[in-house]
Amino acid sequence: MKKRNKNRGQAPLGGLAPERGQAKRDYAAIDKKYVWHPFTQMADWEKEEILVIERAEGCYLIDTEGRRYLDGVSSLWCNVHGHRVPEIDRAIKDQLKKVAHSTFLGLSNVPAIELARELVSIAPKGLTRVFYSDSGSEAVEIALKMAYQYWQQKGEKRRQKFARLTNAYHGDTIGAVSVGGIPLFHDLYRPLLFETIEIPSADIQKMEPVFKKHGSEIAALVMEPLIQGAAGMITQPPGTLTKVRALTRSYQILLIFDEVATGFGRTGKMFAADHEKVSPDLMAVAKGLTGGYLPLAATLSTEKIYQGFLGDYSELKTFFHGHTYTANPLACRAALANLKLFREKKILEKLKPKIDDLKTGLLRFRDLPHVGDIRQIGLMAGIELVRDRRAMEPYPLKEKTGIRVIQEARRRGVILRPLGNVIVLMPPLAISRAQLRELIHCTYDSIQAVTGGRKG
Repeated sequence: MKKRNKNRGQAPLGGLAPERGQAKRDYAAIDKKYVWHPFTQMADWEKEEILVIERAEGCYLIDTEGRRYLDGVSSLWCNVHGHRVPEIDRAIKDQLKKVAHSTFLGLSNVPAIELARELVSIAPKGLTRVFYSDSGSEAVEIALKMAYQYWQQKGEKRRQKFARLTNAYHGDTIGAVSVGGIPLFHDLYRPLLFETIEIPSADIQKMEPVFKKHGSEIAALVMEPLIQGAAGMITQPPGTLTKVRALTRSYQILLIFDEVATGFGRTGKMFAADHEKVSPDLMAVAKGLTGGYLPLAATLSTEKIYQGFLGDYSELKTFFHGHTYTANPLACRAALANLKLFREKKILEKLKPKIDDLKTGLLRFRDLPHVGDIRQIGLMAGIELVRDRRAMEPYPLKEKTGIRVIQEARRRGVILRPLGNVIVLMPPLAISRAQLRELIHCTYDSIQAVTGGRKG
């Protein structure tokens, strides 16, 4: 039986007819002729029916045929308040009446100044300086360069290496890939990368021996706090962040938190670090910073690190790094509107019932024989699919099981994106409890349809 795209309480499908006298464009064909998509095998893309998004309303995306889809992954983990948010729309329009962009090299701008003060006010205690960039990868690269240069200028020349966790992912630029450890994404580029020191999965028992052996060589440890996103939503035991902070201080190793995915409410608090009241030396943020509207990232640092770059111009202690669109006024104004919504709508306070609903809804997935594990922090969840649950045998890559599940979900009116055999749920924080139930039920039905029936 043909599955219908569900539109509970929403406008009917269709409604995007071309203007009179204007032929409807075949955007899919144009895309396949000219576009190269990220993380996509284009040989498959060119053969498949593709989805072209034209507009959005709230937590729904709408394609060129007028079909509506619940945005189950926050448009790649960045959308916060839904799409077409009046307050953010208005803030960007108001800024357009003033200036869209001016360089941040040698100049400043009002939204960037105001946003820096706001970020410091909500960041973990001790982070006092804000360095802007355009993406999460860049924010991490900046943190790495700051940590390295800081130690070099302090005279600790041996501190040139970085420690990272197993299966780490911190972005796709060369420095960010160097501190990554996912073979699928990173192995091909190993000849281009600098050497790093691997620590198994934030295991405190294994971390200290590494620090004892290499502590004097390590500039910083970089990690995603609480949960490793692209690794497959791998969670860390309670108390891990506190212990990591104590160890890095003991060995005088800087601690970099990559909060690109975990920041701005995803874990139930503004930042993942807030769960254990831990303050890193450097912190990278992006994705939800503008509510999912415009590219903007920031690297926050302590005053101690900032002071390490001060000196006479001739000493060349300057941090020689920057981007054309650094601190773009439109993006900064969107970010200010985003943070204002967090305050005025009490977003964090309203998350607990949704987080509880997600946790309860995920319990049912254990009935499915090919669900090997379920991992959740806040509104971030990963459902790991396996061929054999007892042996935790993964599905072979060639079977594209995760992709087939998200294609099935799409036919049912929900947008998901897998991480290999892990189905990710990360809806906008603004999702209603009814929409969250729809997301959970559709995901369950899609996994069941692709992998088989209920247990026993």
